[in-house]
Amino acid sequence: MSAAPYLCAGALFLLGLFGIVTSRDYVHLIGCLTVLQSSTYVLLLSVGFRPGANAPIFADHAAYDRAVDPVVQALALTDIVVGAAVTALLLCLVVQLKRRRGTIEPDRLDPASD
Repeated sequence: MSAAPYLCAGALFLLGLFGIVTSRDYVHLIGCLTVLQSSTYVLLLSVGFRPGANAPIFADHAAYDRAVDPVVQALALTDIVVGAAVTALLLCLVVQLKRRRGTIEPDRLDPASD
């Protein structure tokens, strides 16, 4: 098993975390959060990978053949769907923030102007 997928997941995580820490507006923050979450996709798929295994569809081969873990694939797909929904919701909140407050920069928001 190669360490490349784990290194890639770690690099994506650190890149997204660095972007979150250094972001100056909310759109950049949401983009970096999406990059950070993509590291979980890579990590889940690399955990469930088995070299030389077939797809987990048993109609065309015997059930005792080696197959990739379908639970990990389902978790990765669920993670993608939840990530897309959270990203869409956060971007909608940023649009509303821009309409009501006139800025998307956290440093320029005035908490007293509710």
